[in-house]
Amino acid sequence: MVSVRHLIAAAAAITISTTAYAADLPQPQIAYQPVVAPQPTSAWYLRGQSGVGVSSNADLVYLQNPLNSSNFAIRNSGMGDSTFFGGGVGYEFNNWLRFDVTGEYRSKVPVNAFGIYTLGGGTFLDTYQGFLQSVVVLGNAYIDLGTWNCLTPFVGAGVGAAINKLTDFTDYGIPTAGSGIGQSTSETHLAWALYAGLAYNVTQNFTVELAYRYLNYGSITDAVNCTGGCNPDSFKFQSLSSSDIMLGMRWRFPIEGAPLVAPAPQYPLSTRG
Repeated sequence: MVSVRHLIAAAAAITISTTAYAADLPQPQIAYQPVVAPQPTSAWYLRGQSGVGVSSNADLVYLQNPLNSSNFAIRNSGMGDSTFFGGGVGYEFNNWLRFDVTGEYRSKVPVNAFGIYTLGGGTFLDTYQGFLQSVVVLGNAYIDLGTWNCLTPFVGAGVGAAINKLTDFTDYGIPTAGSGIGQSTSETHLAWALYAGLAYNVTQNFTVELAYRYLNYGSITDAVNCTGGCNPDSFKFQSLSSSDIMLGMRWRFPIEGAPLVAPAPQYPLSTRG
């Protein structure tokens, strides 16, 4: 009869043989799925803008000719509201910082003023009228403050130049009926701006924005020649500024970054003695 000891020895031999055979079989290979990390995309964009500018300042300064002697003084001055339109090109560095260069034409608006002087015991009044138009070029930087339900608030600042032109600037004396006319001058000055607005992402690559802008666009000076002949005095509209309400649109052209792919894992080689 087969003893228990013989049965145990036979079972052990079978187990050892099976283990050795399994070790000789090819090992299954683990399928590697590369991990692709999405990268933030930069983008170029085109923009268009239009709006209404409410004049904040039209301070007219009287610059008397050194050959003249008068106590004339400007008592009041003003400027009409303007409309403007323009466009530009920009670069979106990441999801919170972007830059652009814009150019715009500001429509011709009326300017006016009046002043008084005394002469020979009498008081006299002069009135002034003309038209101002401007072209403004700005380099701008913006910070986007995060996006919620497709809405992105932003702030920004810009600096550049304004070409200002004063035309048909006339002087009319009351009650003397004297008159004069300016020289239709054009000047280029430093311009700067501050922005605050809200953008709405219609699609991933098309955005509409509504913004407020404070714009300071320099000054303009013109000399008035009397129709009867005189030493011409000059008049300077200084610190021209406007509070602008702007509607803008941006068309985005993404620059896809190369995706980062995680390297395949390295497994140690199995060894057998």
